[in-house]
Amino acid sequence: MALLSSGLVIAGAYADKIRRTLFAQLRDYVKKDKEWAQKIAFATAQLNRLLYAVLVEQLKVDKGDVVRIRVEYDVDETGKNIIWKWDTLVIEAFKRVPKEHVEAVIKQALSKVAELTIAAVAYNVTQLGETADGDVVFTVKLNDREVGAAIVTPVNDTLAILKRGAVLEPTPAIFERVKLEIQPGKSIEDSLRAALSTVMQTAKHVSYEEALKLANVIRERVAVTPMAKIEEVEEE
Repeated sequence: MALLSSGLVIAGAYADKIRRTLFAQLRDYVKKDKEWAQKIAFATAQLNRLLYAVLVEQLKVDKGDVVRIRVEYDVDETGKNIIWKWDTLVIEAFKRVPKEHVEAVIKQALSKVAELTIAAVAYNVTQLGETADGDVVFTVKLNDREVGAAIVTPVNDTLAILKRGAVLEPTPAIFERVKLEIQPGKSIEDSLRAALSTVMQTAKHVSYEEALKLANVIRERVAVTPMAKIEEVEEE
């Protein structure tokens, strides 16, 4: 089983990238027997015809949009065939934003740069569980995505301590020993959200790896599945 990946490529060039990639992966076969070149070319044509139907005819991507295609295949050495594993096909399409729109948004943002660079962040928190010694563990969310974790020690009805916390977005940071004053009619969650929202002003800014490590250490306290690292994508 082998994997063909186009890497990130503009939609107008995916067909050529698919062809070049497959030939590169199977060049040893071509060196041994020239008949393989025809077989590889035919397999490439099969895949590209399917991709055209999906990307152009159905999704109607523009030539300047970015796509990435992945699909596994087997090599039948006896029959000299490429057998696509169609059920493994993954297609990602990223719509291009017109340059004029990007420039307009940047201009608008820069007009409020002093405000935006220190603006509060609208985190949400959800309790994951309690530790054996009474601490409460929360997952931290931003726009419904899990982006961190926090562990809090309740003291009384009006006070709690954020022992440690870590967030990955919008910038990796950690919190340590933050007093959470609980106002009348408010909850620990309300105070925790307020404390986390000041990430730009009060948190310690660290590397992504350090923030992720701490978030998962906190999650381990209540045996919750660790957050996965977001792998960087290298353009090919």
